[in-house]
Amino acid sequence: MNKVILAGRLVRDPELRYTQTGKAVVSFSLAVNRRFNHNQEQTADFIPIVVWDKLAEVCSKHLFKGSQVLIKGRIQIRSYDAQDGSKRYVTEVIAQELEFMGSKPTALESKPLSPQAQNFGQEVHPDEEIPF
Repeated sequence: MNKVILAGRLVRDPELRYTQTGKAVVSFSLAVNRRFNHNQEQTADFIPIVVWDKLAEVCSKHLFKGSQVLIKGRIQIRSYDAQDGSKRYVTEVIAQELEFMGSKPTALESKPLSPQAQNFGQEVHPDEEIPF
């Protein structure tokens, strides 16, 4: 049985392309956290994801860098001949189902904050009174 379930965040915006026959295909990398290692440091794997057809078009419209998703699919290993004549192998996950998780990223998150917004929430000096 070849079944994969991954939860993570998109590393970059999805890239939508169309094949010569008109099939939609989107690809992106998914950052998936590992459990803590022996040094108690969080690490992640960056897994290439490929999505086809209508689901690919949905991904290109609604997913952005930082989007959190749950993907169900299968692992695929393919090979090709590089320009130097060597054989290259690619391992990727072909997504068959996708669920949106977390809040939807907005364009506001990528814009720089105004000076007033940058100062909001900073610590109050001990001599100042809190207004509530």
